[in-house]
Amino acid sequence: MHIFKAGIAAFSLATAVASGIAPVAAQKPASIQQDFDKATALDQTSDKPAALAAWEALERRTATNPRSHAIVLVRKSSTLFALYRNDDAVAAARAGLAGLPAKDETLRSDRYRAYLNLARIAQASLDYASAVDAYRSAVAEASDAVADRFVALLGLIRTATFVDPAVAADAVQQAKGILATAKADPVVTAEFDRAEGLLLLNTGNFAGARVKSAGAVKLLGGLTTKLDLRDVSARSDTAIAAMLAGNYDTAREYMAYTGAGRIPQGTFDPAVQMKAPACGGEGGLKPNDMAVIEFSIGDTGVVTDSTPIYAAGGGAVALEFARAALGWSWTPDQVKALPRFFRFNIRLEMRCSTEFERPSIGDFLTANLETWLVAKQVTIAPKREMSDAQALPLQRAAVAAAEAKGRDSLDLLAAQYRLLTNGVLPREEGNALARRALAIADANGVPALPRLALDLSELGSAKSAGKRGSDFARDAMPLLSRPLYADDPQARSVIKLLIADADERSKGSRTRELLRQVADDSGLAANDPMRVGALVRIASIEQQSGNAQAARAAFERSGLAANQCGIVDSPPKFLSAGGSFPQEAMQWGFEGWTQTQFDVSAEGRVVNERAILSYPPFVFTKAGVRTMAGARYAKSYRPDGSLGCGASSQRVRFTLGF
Repeated sequence: MHIFKAGIAAFSLATAVASGIAPVAAQKPASIQQDFDKATALDQTSDKPAALAAWEALERRTATNPRSHAIVLVRKSSTLFALYRNDDAVAAARAGLAGLPAKDETLRSDRYRAYLNLARIAQASLDYASAVDAYRSAVAEASDAVADRFVALLGLIRTATFVDPAVAADAVQQAKGILATAKADPVVTAEFDRAEGLLLLNTGNFAGARVKSAGAVKLLGGLTTKLDLRDVSARSDTAIAAMLAGNYDTAREYMAYTGAGRIPQGTFDPAVQMKAPACGGEGGLKPNDMAVIEFSIGDTGVVTDSTPIYAAGGGAVALEFARAALGWSWTPDQVKALPRFFRFNIRLEMRCSTEFERPSIGDFLTANLETWLVAKQVTIAPKREMSDAQALPLQRAAVAAAEAKGRDSLDLLAAQYRLLTNGVLPREEGNALARRALAIADANGVPALPRLALDLSELGSAKSAGKRGSDFARDAMPLLSRPLYADDPQARSVIKLLIADADERSKGSRTRELLRQVADDSGLAANDPMRVGALVRIASIEQQSGNAQAARAAFERSGLAANQCGIVDSPPKFLSAGGSFPQEAMQWGFEGWTQTQFDVSAEGRVVNERAILSYPPFVFTKAGVRTMAGARYAKSYRPDGSLGCGASSQRVRFTLGF
């Protein structure tokens, strides 16, 4: 693209020589167009720092030309995203869009690029609500070029499947209309079939998903021994759909052709830090929720990306499980032992852990704010029996209606907060809404704890990674120095708990100290939810560190029943286990493992057994659970007849041995 046109007279060396004039050694400075072309070329290489430097130089040169400046900012945002500077990339894209007039058709491709950047950043951050919003804008700005429309529609289908399936279904129909007339490569058609297959899978049409996914496999070359990462994912999609549809033989055949559980050298071992997410908490996970996620392991042993594939429990469940995987890591020796190809597109079946189930701080704050509003005679609209996607336009309309009646009213604040708690609200819209709500709260003298709910909404939506980002702990720390929060025991404890959670995810050093401060806060009642939450977290950390005595002491202080198998004073002794290697898995040559969780009765029998992590998905889940169901432990004396211990965990590995 030419960012502006200029005619520059070329100095003719031949003319100079003919007229006897000595050539001048000094070179003319490169034009802006030449620098733009150079930066574009650099962007196509792996030298992203050099590309960024080139765009920043152009940014300075075009400062007085708003149109050219905006185009450069959009290009710069792509480079920043490639350098994992997501928030800077978002800022550059938004600044670029602000300088690109919406009705200027000559800038359509630049607006498309900006929205595509925003969509991909949000998708990588697992903020699918914002990704859907940006992909829809990209679709609207896409040129008549088929490739542009395909890219935006494919991204829209993949993200909307877990946020608003109706939008995904509409995008599927748009794509089919284009595919019907355009001559598309089979690989492109296969990608759309895969995306539609996952949509059908997540909306309960397992038979349709199997047919569509199998069609993608065929378009990619069929079930052969040659495969790339596209083949792996398409075959796995088909296997999962067939398994859920009850076509078990078909499922095993397609799974066998993914290579999962059949690694030629080495094995896929669990990560050194590979915890199933706790039930409850901010994600609201329930023991019956299940998901299949896909992730890759980078050269340093950390998860480089994580995406949802399927969930029994809804799109929010799928995304919460995918987020949990971002904190996993493998040792250098494990990475070295795993062939590089098998470090990509790994799939795992997941459920939440009941070992240290914790209440949601967000739910606590929401209830507190609603209680305060009700006390102020404010009517709060009840949550509707519909999906967040369906409720979103109604909640936006309620905010608009309330704002028309009074810009600083508590009725408007109530409508705003109801919208803020919608799980599919785009992040940037939510951030602006939270800032507006904070202004209303200040105008009405909202006290510390209800106001904190708004402050945390604003802070959690300020950056692309949200509350799970590595910067959240640092950005939340100043809240503790505000007198309004520092003087309120519950408010300061909420802040410390959230910082501790973020610090633990990023493997920081302040987690224990912050949790102890909350646990020992004299301003909290003995059974205050924040004190209990801190003690449960301390027990979990101590148990993971192998300090069962400290874990037990923390749990006993919490007032909860301290009967978790990992922290009881005398856990029941393991005696034996049953189970066998599944014949079907043996026939296809699968190996793998299942992480099980169960309770042990006072009689030494296993009860409430379930799988929480399984690799490959569905292959060994039932066998692993059956193995532990048949296990026996020594009897435990419990005067009240309660469990011997609860939430025990055991990994069951299935190997062929040849």
